[in-house]
Amino acid sequence: MNTNNDKPVSRRNWLGTVTTASLTTGLLAVTPKVFGETLKRVPGSTDKNAGARVYNIRDFGAKGDGNTLDTAALQAAIDACYKDMGGTVLVPAGTFIIGTVEMKSNVTLHISAGGTLLGSADGKQYHPANAIPLHGDATLEDGNVGLIFAVKADNITIEGAGTIDGNGAQFRHPVNDKHAPSPAGLSSHQRPYHLLFYQCNNLSVKDIFLKDSAYHSVRVIQCMYVKMEGLHIHGRVIYNNDGFHFISSQYVHVDHCDVQSQDDACALFGSCKFITVSNSTFSTRWSVFRFGGGAAENITVSNCIIFQAFGCPVKIQCGPNSRFENLLFSNLIMNQVTGPVSIGMGAKWHGNEGLKETPGVVRNISFSHIRATVIKPIPLPGSEWPSKYNLGEVFSCITLNAFDENFLENITFDDVHITFPGGGTAEQGAVREVPKVAGEYYTMGIPPAYGLYARNVRGLTLQNVRFEIASPDLRPA
Repeated sequence: MNTNNDKPVSRRNWLGTVTTASLTTGLLAVTPKVFGETLKRVPGSTDKNAGARVYNIRDFGAKGDGNTLDTAALQAAIDACYKDMGGTVLVPAGTFIIGTVEMKSNVTLHISAGGTLLGSADGKQYHPANAIPLHGDATLEDGNVGLIFAVKADNITIEGAGTIDGNGAQFRHPVNDKHAPSPAGLSSHQRPYHLLFYQCNNLSVKDIFLKDSAYHSVRVIQCMYVKMEGLHIHGRVIYNNDGFHFISSQYVHVDHCDVQSQDDACALFGSCKFITVSNSTFSTRWSVFRFGGGAAENITVSNCIIFQAFGCPVKIQCGPNSRFENLLFSNLIMNQVTGPVSIGMGAKWHGNEGLKETPGVVRNISFSHIRATVIKPIPLPGSEWPSKYNLGEVFSCITLNAFDENFLENITFDDVHITFPGGGTAEQGAVREVPKVAGEYYTMGIPPAYGLYARNVRGLTLQNVRFEIASPDLRPA
């Protein structure tokens, strides 16, 4: 005897539950009703559509009207997709306001071209991912809050021609007090990143427009096999809008991305290994490629355009217990930048306090086929956060600066042509010694010369290197 749930489904009735898009893509669209009544999946299911269904968030109650909070609907769609052994969660056209959402294994989040996930302006809609440890001391914590986050998840994809808008201006603090309350009501380290991933494998983010993050745009911590492709990142609404921020991650590939950030455009902290960055453009107030702490090795940056980068396109800071080696930078255009390269190495470094210290290592760093135009910095276009510039940035150069018992080893410049702005005075030229500071060049005051400053470098090779000045300079070369 059949119950209502046991009635056979006719082909006509079955087709009524399938969208046109599903028929053309081969993916089965699923509503909450269908999921709740018929899709009770277990590992090893023989259902041929398991892991291939589409979950439209509107079917889970999302409104997309730009006013309604749609966090619960999006999370419900992700959870349903995950329970059905994965599939695609679809964000259709519309503006969907959300707070913190967690991605799960085997889930693809597809944001359609007319779709926007908009971060709520209410700080109460965000919560930390407690499984992600905080980095830094009590006053410098980087935070563990994401608009979208994942922890120890595998096979995650976020894709589509749509937008994730962090609504970052609502999290901006007063200019001179970043610890004061923001309009959203959150402290500085409680601000959400666009995307936050921790100990994930097989992670892919592609083609999305990541707009106005409240913090770093993409933060990837201790992840492996990561692809960032075709992203447009624009964040200049707050003082530390990083673009990419990778921490101790491996097998990471960034390709065909465009980043206009306020802070580090592509930071690689900790023990980052087997990294490639290629065919991309970067612009920022601070550094583009910034290295700090850990053991970074086997990294290439190639075929990139860096423009309007004020603070140093390539910045490597090494202290005890750190190692940087086998880093190659090639085929780069740097247009309107300051301090093209800064490599610093010293006996002490913030963050090593209380640790048993081993000597730092910086070796086998190569720069080839570089064309750079250095200028005196200007206000960063499109930035809503004001920037001040230090004297060392106004008259900047290539700096290779190790001191005491530390030495940089095997640094190579091949086919490098740099034009500096000039305009230095004889009084500035009287400053002959760069301070023993392993930090970025702007901390050093007025530099003694233009072009290249090197101290404690073993195996420095210059081949086909040309320095020019755009206007007269009274400092000695």
